[in-house]
Amino acid sequence: MADTSLSPASVVTRLRAAGCVFAEDETELLLATARDPAELAGMVARRVSGLPLEHVLGWAEFHGLKVAVGPGVFVPRRRTEFLVQQALAAADPSRPAVVVDLCCGSGALGAALASALPHAELHAADIDPAAVAFARRNLAALGGHVHEGDLFEPLPAELRGRVSLLTANVPYVPSDEVSLLPPEARDHEPLVALDGGADGLDIMRRVALAAPKWLAPGGTLLMETSERQVPGALAAMSAGGLRARIITSDELYATVVTGVRE
Repeated sequence: MADTSLSPASVVTRLRAAGCVFAEDETELLLATARDPAELAGMVARRVSGLPLEHVLGWAEFHGLKVAVGPGVFVPRRRTEFLVQQALAAADPSRPAVVVDLCCGSGALGAALASALPHAELHAADIDPAAVAFARRNLAALGGHVHEGDLFEPLPAELRGRVSLLTANVPYVPSDEVSLLPPEARDHEPLVALDGGADGLDIMRRVALAAPKWLAPGGTLLMETSERQVPGALAAMSAGGLRARIITSDELYATVVTGVRE
């Protein structure tokens, strides 16, 4: 007999008591994913303990895709779908794209781009071995090449001067604000995916300075940032010799800085 304590209503009650704002929606996902009452009980317990829902489920929805994620891996945010939209808008439909995704995490952004640009040559890189393992899992069926290392360092040298789209969802939380993040992020996601240095722009500056060596003429670099970091983000692009622009989405509360190699 099924454990009556695991009825939908009781799951909602437990999640709500744990502070889950969307308890009803989460309950539906947990019930649809669990294969039996025992697995459901374990999943609910992990969620109540504070583990991100996506880590409990084993996947995150991103740009219409199910992307595999797990403990210790950055969970792709819905606002980053705006970065995908802007990258696709910058793609040249007249020729196959060469796409590089730095700080790729689970590979969500690269998977979304490769799915929308089926003839693209896709490379992704991350410094975190756990992220690289998930990125390889998510990009294998899409023909993506995943490299482990710091930013551009692990990329094949033959990509220099050929990249048409360069995306980088760099960490941009100022170091002294990481402790202010929701527990799901600060306790369960890797610090390397969150901490952007004193003003949050350390990694962005490094990417922008090196990007011109890798971008093709007319190629575009796109990075997510915050509204208050706009001046610094524009300065970083300009310091790299790129033509900078800011694009925002009020709906997704997202800010993207782009830089084009002239």
